[in-house]
Amino acid sequence: MTTIKQNLATITQQIEDACQKAGRSATEVTCIAVTKSVSVERTQEAIDTGILHVGENRPEGLLHKQEHITAPVVWHYIGSLQTRKVKQVIQTIDYLHSLDRMSLVEEIQKRAEKTVKCFVQVNVSGEESKHGLTPADAIAFVKTLAAYDRIEVVGLMTMAPDVEDEAVIRRTFSGLKEVQQQICALELPYAPCRELSMGMSGDFAIAIEEGATFIRIGTALVGE
Repeated sequence: MTTIKQNLATITQQIEDACQKAGRSATEVTCIAVTKSVSVERTQEAIDTGILHVGENRPEGLLHKQEHITAPVVWHYIGSLQTRKVKQVIQTIDYLHSLDRMSLVEEIQKRAEKTVKCFVQVNVSGEESKHGLTPADAIAFVKTLAAYDRIEVVGLMTMAPDVEDEAVIRRTFSGLKEVQQQICALELPYAPCRELSMGMSGDFAIAIEEGATFIRIGTALVGE
């Protein structure tokens, strides 16, 4: 098993290559270590290599890691969040990557003690197995959030289909970028929407070429 330090060196080089290809700076891309399937020890190893951003997708996993990890970490909740579990995690996270319905907005507004940086989840590919709003609904949804001062829409999130066809993957990411630009152009004070959370272990280079600013890397970084 390769060490996280070795994996991170490889990923860092791939990020730089993708940025160079797209005429971007690697400083524009934040790598989130997705630690949902690994131990506290393995997560700590990632943090010890200099990783600052950690992502979890279940309240139990998030709280367990937070209980044992004392290092200063930026915590990302990247999974679908059940409304009834908002109160468990909303004070302990820095970013939520899965805002996708009004019931969740209302519960965050009710429970959060500070403004939460949120990514609206968009199902660009239209797959039934994926959560998220359609691109058109995402724009309408963001427009309705003005009254909710606990929500800041910092950007959009999507997942590409798990397919070999690079054109399909690229189309998903470029589609999210289009929606992001449309929302950004509205100049809504509560929704600057400058960020794009897209790209995972198998497709992050394509995501970066299409404008990703946050990539979510699990297996390629911390292993299974």
